[in-house]
Amino acid sequence: MRKTRKENVTRKTRNIIKSERQLLRVTHKLTDIRTNYIQQVTTEIIKREPSFIVMEDLNVSGMMKNKHLARAVQEQKLAEFYRIMSYKCSWHAIKLITADRFYASSKTCSFCGNIKKDLKLSDRTYHCEHCGAVIDRDMNASINLYQYGKSVINH
Repeated sequence: MRKTRKENVTRKTRNIIKSERQLLRVTHKLTDIRTNYIQQVTTEIIKREPSFIVMEDLNVSGMMKNKHLARAVQEQKLAEFYRIMSYKCSWHAIKLITADRFYASSKTCSFCGNIKKDLKLSDRTYHCEHCGAVIDRDMNASINLYQYGKSVINH
């Protein structure tokens, strides 16, 4: 910004205004790319015609308080993903089940049901001390969410 001599007021130069417009254009383009990707992923999930879909109710506002995660969480548009998934499920008569925020899908063993208390985010494989099962952490959570969905539907 440039200060004029006669007035002690700062003004934006033409190059600064041009740079701001370019930044705004790139930001809008990235937002459109992310929204398009969410649409494509949700459509791909719906095309598989599942009988039900289970999604976790995440504490997004709590994640936003972490200064290291806040920007990444915000850019993922989790609320938008949930909104789009819910209306597509209602269009195709697919039941959308929301798992409780405190349901320990990652910490519960999908084989024996034992709950591991000290599971860190850096642990990418789940090792059960009770039955000795070794499985990918995300696969374990998805199996547990599937079992949760089946139990909700059956009750």
